[in-house]
Amino acid sequence: MRANSTTHVHTALGKPLSVLPGFFMTAGLLRSAIACFFAWQCLAARQAWADEPVQPRPASAKIADYENDVKPFFAQYCLKCHTGDKAKGGLAFEKYETEAQIRRFRQVAERVRVVLDAGTMPPEDPQPSDEERTAVLNWLEKRVLKVDCDAGIDPGRVTIRRLNRAEYNNTIRDLLGVDIRPADDFPSDDVGYGFDNIGDVLSLPPVLFERYLAAAEKVTAIAIIAPDGERDPLKTEKGRNLFSDSEASLELKIERAGDYLLRAQAWGQQAGDEKTRMTLKLDGVDLQTVSVEAEGGKPADYDVKVRLEPGSHAFAVRFINDYYNPNDPDPKNRDRNLIVERLLVFGPLGSLPEDLPASHRRLLTCRPEKPEQTADCCRAILKPFVTKAFRRPAEDEELARLTRLVEDAMKSGDSFERGIQLAVQAVLASPEFLFRIEIDPDPTNAQAVRTISDWELATRLSYFLWSSLPDDELFRLAADGTLRKNGNLAVQVRRMLKDPKSSALVENFAGQWLNLRLLRSINPSRKRFPGFDDVLKADMETETRMFFESIVREDRSIFDLLDARFTFLNERLARHYGIADVTGNEFQRVNLTTDQRGGLLGHASILTVTSNPTRTSPVKRGKWVLENIFNAPPPPPPPGVPELNDSKEQRLTGSLRQRMEQHRANPACAVCHTQMDVLGFGLENYDAVGAWRETDEDFPIDASGTLPGGESFQTPAQLREILKTRQADFRRCLTEKLLTYALGRGLEYYDECTVRTLVQNIESNHDTFSALVLEIVNSDPFQKRRGKRGDEP
Repeated sequence: MRANSTTHVHTALGKPLSVLPGFFMTAGLLRSAIACFFAWQCLAARQAWADEPVQPRPASAKIADYENDVKPFFAQYCLKCHTGDKAKGGLAFEKYETEAQIRRFRQVAERVRVVLDAGTMPPEDPQPSDEERTAVLNWLEKRVLKVDCDAGIDPGRVTIRRLNRAEYNNTIRDLLGVDIRPADDFPSDDVGYGFDNIGDVLSLPPVLFERYLAAAEKVTAIAIIAPDGERDPLKTEKGRNLFSDSEASLELKIERAGDYLLRAQAWGQQAGDEKTRMTLKLDGVDLQTVSVEAEGGKPADYDVKVRLEPGSHAFAVRFINDYYNPNDPDPKNRDRNLIVERLLVFGPLGSLPEDLPASHRRLLTCRPEKPEQTADCCRAILKPFVTKAFRRPAEDEELARLTRLVEDAMKSGDSFERGIQLAVQAVLASPEFLFRIEIDPDPTNAQAVRTISDWELATRLSYFLWSSLPDDELFRLAADGTLRKNGNLAVQVRRMLKDPKSSALVENFAGQWLNLRLLRSINPSRKRFPGFDDVLKADMETETRMFFESIVREDRSIFDLLDARFTFLNERLARHYGIADVTGNEFQRVNLTTDQRGGLLGHASILTVTSNPTRTSPVKRGKWVLENIFNAPPPPPPPGVPELNDSKEQRLTGSLRQRMEQHRANPACAVCHTQMDVLGFGLENYDAVGAWRETDEDFPIDASGTLPGGESFQTPAQLREILKTRQADFRRCLTEKLLTYALGRGLEYYDECTVRTLVQNIESNHDTFSALVLEIVNSDPFQKRRGKRGDEP
């Protein structure tokens, strides 16, 4: 299941709202072109480009009555196309007999509002008068879609969601102190609203649960050392082929007295009337004689346990029943031999090595000396562990069940450490660990709004900023009930943003918001760009990561993302950019002295991700700006429109810009591309791997353009200056993106009240990154939740 973040339009609230795919495409290419134009008009209505704000409809304008005005309006202008099982766009108006019915389906009402407001519906005559259209629009906006922020904020609800792969890896690291990434073997996480931490799309297929169990076993074996004989061999020796009565041996020096396991891995070449036999020996003394049943190159383990004292010892295997009959009619039955693949010694058994890993020492704070001490020791170990793993206080019954698991393991002959391994595995396979669970006392009552507990708030905060569980300080404040008191929450947010673990915000938020993760799978043509390689690709990604991290750690203005006068380069990437006086492979902060670079739009990572393998793509670059700077993604392209002819012959006919202008002669493409391409052409001085250029295929670069609001530019630097003047739009875009990521759900119509408050407060706090984060953390959707509405999943 994948929530489609590209089929969005902008509502009157200025936020994306999913529409049913195909709604604008069912009437063919012309209607799709109109839909493209409508999407741009909605963007203009939010002042993304317009010099002057769009004036609202007069308050005195008539508001239609549903029975007397709206239903007749639908019947006259809409039912011709939107009725029955084959209604275009899946929208059948006869389903809505009353105003209350349509009020329950806000997304349908919003779809109607946007197309009426844009004038794209109805597409044919007869057309409603301006007065009729305005009356219905007022009815939609003031009777159906109105959000009353004075009536209180609806915090919404977050679906129970499992840890995604990044969160699982980080949580294992911080919980157990082992630096492994078991979730890298898990299936990829689904993406919704642009991010992979959205609860509604994080499903749990059967194969994933199997991987959870395997990961739990792997992790516990590394984090906790159990004193069993098959941990790691004390010594191993390659064996030999024994073709007569002879021996294979291993010599070793024992440091500690104790029980040891001697193992021979062997198989027999069988012949005669008995199986191959061998004797296991220690220091020349026979210990055990066995028949070697294994054959055909598939060795088996043959073990014997012994008590060894400190000193030198010799472990040997002797072949004792050689057989040879060259006259046997069956060639396979003429020669019996013993093949010893390997000799191994394990131990001492039942004891732990002196150099235990830090993870073991941190978790196992005691070891029972007597059976009656087991329960208390288990509780001392498991109570803090379960509390951290479940991100809430451990319950007595949970601890009792886990303790019984340890005791049962010991009764079966396993060690105490092995029992703790099993208990930890049970915790790591529990839904309480795998899912972030927030229990509502009245889960089906949408009016039951509650403030989440300090434990839940600590968890939301840590997975927002660190993609991991809370640390000891957050857990302590949660346990004391003081996370929200005495300014502690703001102190913790600032501490966490400066912590190295906030790099997770760079990786998981910025990496997806900026499409940076896609860079790893991008492969520009090495023939067209011989200087590009995987090392340079990694450098590009590092620059953007370090740049975004500096905005976070230094608490800089969010608008530095658009046109900062610094970046991070090493010698290789600086040479790619044509910037002198940067030496070495290490990245360093570099002040930009020309206007060729500045902010994200000058980063080779972004410019490469938004290009084709052999050339730039003004369409992709323009779309990237609309989606990631203004949160105004254009609709999908109409079906059946051919790609730009990029053959060598066509490239000789003119520059890319000239050829795209010819391509846009298709009326199904013109409206949408005229608006998108102007942004992409403004970045044409950067080639498909982000290097600066003045020409393309011997044609001079033309990076000029005029935006719908009338602003003109000649260079990428001038385009960036224009984008910087649209601060309100970028502020809102980044707020909506980060709020979506922080909540783990898509924004709904009722979130408009929250977004409106956030952007006002962020502006009044100088637009710093910490101000943005603090406003989100202090918002009602982050601090509260409510019960489920009947129409919610």
